[in-house]
Amino acid sequence: MTEMSSTPEIQPATRTSTMAVVSLIAGIVGLTLLPLIGSIAAVVTGYMARKEIRASAGAITGDGMAMAGLIMGWIGVVLSVVGLCIACLLLVALPAGIIGNVNQYGALLQGLLFA
Repeated sequence: MTEMSSTPEIQPATRTSTMAVVSLIAGIVGLTLLPLIGSIAAVVTGYMARKEIRASAGAITGDGMAMAGLIMGWIGVVLSVVGLCIACLLLVALPAGIIGNVNQYGALLQGLLFA
């Protein structure tokens, strides 16, 4: 008959990566309050957190939070870059008169639709 030990096995304590939490919060902030700055911070801290988690060999958790921060960060960066490109295009095209022709046809279309 085997004898059962009365002392429980001690498992190493795990903790959540602080960088993963920062990445998640920065990703949320990047999509709401500070679009470009928060998104870049989310991407940088997300990669740092994932590297820290991989190097810890299971002692540090939070890979899901780091990945969520990375995804939100990259979405924020892409949306910010697209928005900046559109803004630059409009700021250059309007004064140059390139969009002036579009306004002429837009007025014609508006006259046809709402006549």
